[in-house]
Order: sequence, then C-alpha cells, then structure tokens
Amino acid sequence: MTIIAHPKNKKQEAAIEAILTALDVSFQKEEESPYNPEFVVKVKQSLAEVKKGNYITLDPNKSIWENIK
Repeated sequence: MTIIAHPKNKKQEAAIEAILTALDVSFQKEEESPYNPEFVVKVKQSLAEVKKGNYITLDPNKSIWENIK
C-alpha cells in the first residue's frame, strides 16, 4: 500500500515523521524541485559540456560579435 501525504509546513512534516517512526512504518521523503524537469536536464547537459571543455570564454573588452568570430 502507498500513502502520500502533503504537509503544509515543517511542523506537520515533523509530526508525520514522528507518527510513522513511532508506528515502525517505513517511509521515504522526496523533496520537490521548484524547477521544471526539462530545465534540469538541460542544465546538467550544459555542465557536462563544460567539464569536457566544450565552451568559449568572452573577452569583456570586445563586443559580443567580436567574441564569436
């Protein structure tokens, strides 16, 4: 059986955890991300590209058009 609870604040969350622990009920907490999952994937892909060295550095003394030549 699966029960999903949506506490409105940290006090309710703590109370639910305490009750489940006292009753010896196993549970798992999942933090909701405020970000769109597609956005998170794109950010992770971009970070992987940077780690591979696939990026350019812009010279602040030049215009953007001069930097991308």
